[in-house]
Amino acid sequence: MVIPVKIVILKFSCESEEQTVPYVLKFLINLFTSNYKIFKRMKKLDTVLMHPRDQITMIIDKIYRSGLTTTSGGNVSIMDESGDMWVTPASIDKGSLRSSDIVVVRKDGTIEGRHRPSSEYPFHKAIYKNRHDIKAIVHAHPPALVSFSIVRKIPDTNIIPQARYVCGGIGYAAYELPGSEELGEIIAGEFRKGYNAVIMENHGTVVGGHELRDAFQRFETLEFCARTIIYGNMIGKPEYLTDEEIEEFENQIPRMVPEMDYVDHPSDERAIREDIKRIVHRACFQGLMISSYGTVSVRWRGNDFLITPTNVARWNIQNDDIVQIRDGKREPGKLPSRATWLHQEIYRRNPGINSIILTQTPYLMAYSVTGQKLDVRTIPESWIFLQDVPNVPFGSHFMGKEAILKLLSEKTPVVIINNDSVLITGDKLLGTFDRLEVAEFSAKSLTMGASLGNLVPINDEQVDALRKKFLD
Repeated sequence: MVIPVKIVILKFSCESEEQTVPYVLKFLINLFTSNYKIFKRMKKLDTVLMHPRDQITMIIDKIYRSGLTTTSGGNVSIMDESGDMWVTPASIDKGSLRSSDIVVVRKDGTIEGRHRPSSEYPFHKAIYKNRHDIKAIVHAHPPALVSFSIVRKIPDTNIIPQARYVCGGIGYAAYELPGSEELGEIIAGEFRKGYNAVIMENHGTVVGGHELRDAFQRFETLEFCARTIIYGNMIGKPEYLTDEEIEEFENQIPRMVPEMDYVDHPSDERAIREDIKRIVHRACFQGLMISSYGTVSVRWRGNDFLITPTNVARWNIQNDDIVQIRDGKREPGKLPSRATWLHQEIYRRNPGINSIILTQTPYLMAYSVTGQKLDVRTIPESWIFLQDVPNVPFGSHFMGKEAILKLLSEKTPVVIINNDSVLITGDKLLGTFDRLEVAEFSAKSLTMGASLGNLVPINDEQVDALRKKFLD
């Protein structure tokens, strides 16, 4: 019923009958395209049952809309069980790619599709030939990794634990002509060494995975790692974790919360699931969370709560992925976030905290990896939301540690964990998310301001005036 009304409005707004048809067609095309993109974002990536064409269009759309490639740049491929390679086409808009645009290069070399395959498909072919365990490849020119490629450096993934865990070591491919067989041989040589991610000199990056979700997560995490290092250098000197510190982090994580005997899902519990899913998707869309890291929880009843799972790409989380924690036990058949113990203790000790977000954002992580103080006294409105934000050493979030638990209060709702994350607490989940947005915007302003001169905060007397007017 909405469409005919719109058509009538458009018809009366046109000067002639001849103008009406193109206006109406344009409206219908825009309506369909908009709804199609929304549908694609809502659909869950299923690397087992989805056709390779559909997987590729979903991931290239996400890469493009995350600002990690341009209209013409980058390519994605999947090698299926028959030995056929499905790959993005050459010279087709990444912002409107459809499943029917994807090209297949058969095992015998036959090319089928409406378009030519990407000009870079020779190096995809070379990687698959040399690494039979790799079944999906992502190549693009994301800004931070291109920055590393043009200064001919490799980002050190020991900057944050999951970057080392997800990406591993990074290979380096010397420059060769894009699209050439020679470039393919050089890149394949790096993959033969066991690398799953390679910096391409004066070009970009290419990553592989055992399926497309794995490849995309590695690609996104590596770009985030590079960005964190770059922003950290803008405000100080990034500090890196040792292999021993990362191993200690992995070893201390409680692997299994006891499983409850049964679970039920009353209406208020289901409503919380929906809230968590929406906030996680919103955080991913706004660049405040990446696939490989981020935990959101909401108190349900008493000290029981719901929390995001482990080993599920955050942008892909659905209601049934979220895990109920009741009486210290997890919902049957599900694995909650590895940070469950910390969330559980925060709720137990702080009755006024009803939601928690633990995440990594580009500019806040600059303060995390350098240990620099996020001085929001420079921005009065931010101080009202965040108050003073302390840094705590890496390891303060380990099971059994007390530093974070003793710091958190109404006067300290935000804590930065060095080389790990930012922890945001609050009452309603939307308010906690708002606090996260304010913190990241503040960190961005401070990082940008550092290039202009000394940052000047307000004085203690002015802070006291803010406290009396807005907080007391």
